[in-house]
Amino acid sequence: MFARTLRLAPALLKTRTLTTTSRMSAPYQVIATDKAPAAIGPYVQAVSYNGLIYSSGAIPLDPQSMEVVPGGIEAQATQVFKNISGLLAASGITAAQVLKTTCFLKDMNDFVAFNKIYAEFFGETKPARSCVEVARLPKDVLVEIEFIAVSKQ
Repeated sequence: MFARTLRLAPALLKTRTLTTTSRMSAPYQVIATDKAPAAIGPYVQAVSYNGLIYSSGAIPLDPQSMEVVPGGIEAQATQVFKNISGLLAASGITAAQVLKTTCFLKDMNDFVAFNKIYAEFFGETKPARSCVEVARLPKDVLVEIEFIAVSKQ
């Protein structure tokens, strides 16, 4: 069990104190932005803790309409990276600070096309990565990506 206390911080960041039975108590910030889709479940877009930023899985939803973008893997991957860019900007960092991504593809046959979009987004700053095929993703999208990044602080 753990208790959370909410304290508002600047901009769209919220600071919470996490307390567990193991006597761990440290502040973490909830990262929220309208430049990425709102959570579609009981989770937040991302959190910052101890100099690291952990994102929830980003799927290809348009942040305003909350609808899946039409098109194949290229269109959906492009939207996911737009959403990730919004989260990175809200965190005050860029793609260069991303340390690790975990990518979930509905069909591994999309791997080559996905890699092209992925490489364009990260350029020369390639993070560590895992990429797996999964049976199904939320809203039946083709791709979902989560990341861990280092904060500039």
